[in-house]
Amino acid sequence: MHIVLRNNLILITTGFETLNAPWMKDFLNHHSRGMLFLPKAVLVFRNETLTEVRKEFLKQLSRHHATQHDFSHEFFLRSMLKYAMQPIKIELDKLEDPEAVEVHLYAYNKNTVLISLKKPNSWVLNYMRSQLEVYVERGTDVSLVVDVSDYKAKARLERALNKRHILHYEVQYTYDNRFISKLYSDFAGFSFGDLCKNEQENEKVHFYTVLECPIGASQDALKKSYKKLTKVYHPDKVFHEQPHMLEHYTQKFQLLQEAYTALRIVS
Repeated sequence: MHIVLRNNLILITTGFETLNAPWMKDFLNHHSRGMLFLPKAVLVFRNETLTEVRKEFLKQLSRHHATQHDFSHEFFLRSMLKYAMQPIKIELDKLEDPEAVEVHLYAYNKNTVLISLKKPNSWVLNYMRSQLEVYVERGTDVSLVVDVSDYKAKARLERALNKRHILHYEVQYTYDNRFISKLYSDFAGFSFGDLCKNEQENEKVHFYTVLECPIGASQDALKKSYKKLTKVYHPDKVFHEQPHMLEHYTQKFQLLQEAYTALRIVS
């Protein structure tokens, strides 16, 4: 394990065994709504409501690190506590061989989706929670029931399912042949002519989806969502990552700007 204290980040490089230690998993479970999953790392953002949880985690981390490297735990802890409110990036020191994780999707109807794993995997489930927490109705250690009754929720689900690699896990989604038809049953009666009838209006609907806002949302709601999402997807957050990640974030950031420019009312 290696720990680097930077002005804007605590960087922890470690093996998968430490990543699965109970004290590490407990810390990450508390922050499931404030994590960004990168190709071989997890970025945990600051959360002022979890200050004590973070301090306890840093104590455990310092003790573990000191034991490995045979130095004073108390001295190193004092240094780390100075950075206690900075984001924490935890990355694997080497990429393990990809491990397949099967995730099954089932639509009860157009409003409710069940996401279930064949066997418990807290990393994959935490990723799902981090993306869908506000829409999760209930869950276990192997499943989540998600409310997708509005288009914003469906867009968030689609975005979550686009990610196939979480740390060294390769997610394989399965679903029955009625999943799509149930989930998007609102569009069952649409014809090609209907969809082409008003291209400009359809584009507006798309922009509301990009900004994760309901159609007709207020200017304040659009602005708030725009600011939140541009912070998440700013390319500077992943400038040190692989080129395809930087490209993805740049494209998303540009799309957010395009959507907000198209929908905002300039006084």
